[in-house]
Amino acid sequence: MRRTCLLIAATLSLAPALATAAEPASCAKVRLAEPGWNDLTFTTGVATVILNGLGYKAESNLLGLDIIYQSLKNKDLDVFMGYWDPAMVSYYQPYKADGSVETVHQNLEGAKYTFAVPQYVYDAGVHDIADLAAHADKFDKKMYGIEPGSNQLMFDITKDAKFKLEDWEVVESSEQGMLTQVDKAVRHKDWIVFQGWAPHPMNNDFPIAYLTGGDAYYGPDLGAATVHTQVRKGYLDECPNVAALLKNITFDVPLENEGMGYLIHDGMSATEAAAKALKAHPEYLDKWLAGVAAQDGSDGAVAVKKSLGL
Repeated sequence: MRRTCLLIAATLSLAPALATAAEPASCAKVRLAEPGWNDLTFTTGVATVILNGLGYKAESNLLGLDIIYQSLKNKDLDVFMGYWDPAMVSYYQPYKADGSVETVHQNLEGAKYTFAVPQYVYDAGVHDIADLAAHADKFDKKMYGIEPGSNQLMFDITKDAKFKLEDWEVVESSEQGMLTQVDKAVRHKDWIVFQGWAPHPMNNDFPIAYLTGGDAYYGPDLGAATVHTQVRKGYLDECPNVAALLKNITFDVPLENEGMGYLIHDGMSATEAAAKALKAHPEYLDKWLAGVAAQDGSDGAVAVKKSLGL
């Protein structure tokens, strides 16, 4: 009788972990995407490393924002770690309205996103987006963005008559392509205006300043933003263990700056940068994996730390 009671007690003690991990076979593969921004490359890499450590098969795709949202709606993707609010409100609104994409959790605060210029351009009198037109020749009537599909706010501002930028060109390439142009301009003291944001090592790599005047597009306080995790409709109920992890993962600006530095300066892959950052700061794992099981029902924190060699 005593042995039976002990067996029952042991079974019950395992029940929460096993129940948390009890998910349909469709949850074994977790499909993520990011648009090629280093902050989102890093955070998606972190999620990928942790999910793989838990025994899931996580994969990440590089896609434009429009395609990411359409893929979430079509259930071709599961998770997006990078909804910037308010900068991406216009992208998300149709999917919020029809309920096809759900916001899970705020994973970062203290971010910002708006037009930026080198400090010497700011010191020369360009403090506001409205100041650009008066110096059109020095800028060659160009503003530099990132990946196609991620620069809609720049296009919208060029169409706003009050800025007098109708004949300016938005140069689209990639985050790295844009930063290469910034680096070249700064080295030659040329004038350039581009998409700037934090967290990002660019804030330490270059002497830059952010322009006011974009409140109607980027939001107040120089595009002050929060970043959120989003999923396709129904995913949280379908995959509750992954959902528990997604609700826990919360980044901060110093961690992201560090991780993005590994990507940009050290040439690491997303998962290499994530693994290095997590090994250096294992205290994050204890918070993020609270109440999260490995896919086989075992302790999630133990499984992930073992996978990282901790």
